[in-house]
Amino acid sequence: MGGGGTLSSATADGQLSYGAEIEPRMGFFTDTSVCIGCKACEVACKEWNLVPEDGFVWTGHSLDNTGELSASTWRHVAFVERSVRQGDGIDQWLMSSDVCKHCTHAACLDVCPTGAIFRTEFGTVVIQDDVCNGCGYCIPACPFGVISRRERDQGVEHGVGAHDGGAHKCTLCYDRLQDGLEPACAKACPTDSIQFGPLDELVAKARERCEQLVEAGVDSARLYGDDPNDGVGGFGAFFLLLDDPEVYGLPPDPVVTTRDLGEIWGAAAAAAALLGGALLSAVAF
Repeated sequence: MGGGGTLSSATADGQLSYGAEIEPRMGFFTDTSVCIGCKACEVACKEWNLVPEDGFVWTGHSLDNTGELSASTWRHVAFVERSVRQGDGIDQWLMSSDVCKHCTHAACLDVCPTGAIFRTEFGTVVIQDDVCNGCGYCIPACPFGVISRRERDQGVEHGVGAHDGGAHKCTLCYDRLQDGLEPACAKACPTDSIQFGPLDELVAKARERCEQLVEAGVDSARLYGDDPNDGVGGFGAFFLLLDDPEVYGLPPDPVVTTRDLGEIWGAAAAAAALLGGALLSAVAF
């Protein structure tokens, strides 16, 4: 992909700083209605990005054994087991490949004190391993609980994929994007549940797909993260769900956690000014 200065209607915070080198905003559309739970995306992500293993611990709760996104699980295929008819057994699985949302307004980027987290020319959000100091500010800042650290006492200390104490998450395969390649997870998905492309084109495609499902009788079908007016300005990786977001372990109304940060700092500055004025008056008196 060459820098052509083409601007998507879904430009993310900070993306305009690339000027003539800006690229159309790229993203993921994950259609959970065709996810078969094969976990090819999880494997492809780990192999391409050299993400270390995450414990080989058998939970016994479900075929969803990775459990959640983490520093060593950048794609997580959820198996939501449900009983929707009369009886005791499980008769429905809702499967969904979760990932970092690459938010338009990214709180993790806002709070990073070292500049380790940056916005790419494609509108994605990436953590630079060699700049991250492991402070962890980004972890509570994320409204989705995507980011975590590879704690030093939980794995190898040296080499590729070392447990370095730093924060890690999906990069939307930034290295592959720079070479004009599709991210590894989307490339590996056998059903095209994970689709990659210019974000505005994906949103249009997703809305058409959702309408098709509703017309076919799947009344519960809805999009999650396609609205630029939501609390994070829309997602760079959004979803078609077959039930409420909470059923998939997703927040129903996510809000960028730094939304009120400017007002808070403004109030703190005003309070400091008043205190300073009072102290000066007391000294003068």
